[in-house]
Amino acid sequence: MKPPTNPTDNPKTDFRDDVIPDRDQLMQLYGILGWTAYTDHPEKLEKAVQSSSYVATAWSDGKLIGLARTLSDETTIMYLQDILVVPVYQRSGIGRKLLEMCLKRYEHVRQRVLLTDDRPQQKAFYESLGFTNTKDFKQVKLNCFVRF
Repeated sequence: MKPPTNPTDNPKTDFRDDVIPDRDQLMQLYGILGWTAYTDHPEKLEKAVQSSSYVATAWSDGKLIGLARTLSDETTIMYLQDILVVPVYQRSGIGRKLLEMCLKRYEHVRQRVLLTDDRPQQKAFYESLGFTNTKDFKQVKLNCFVRF
């Protein structure tokens, strides 16, 4: 993927939630980020995205540069499964906009949940958007359990 002329400029980006990227576009996006758990099984990646409750995408010059996808029961929970932005476009507001699209779409549900890597930049990003790590949540004692 060709980076913008000056990566610090916020590129003209088209945000959409009415199109599902095709397999090749998904493989390129997930591949550039090294998400091999997805790219090792292209047919499963394509089916997972197609089966998502909501998919928000970011495009620049017709190229997929960002994606966020959710799963939801439309009443009690929205789970943010993936949020990806091509590295050269990161820190330009694209990830924030994609996540805000998801949050707006599910503002009526009780819980908005995600799992993410344990890196300081991830923690800072999600906290800046109102998320709280379960170990820091004071109102109710919570635990998060995962089985891979």
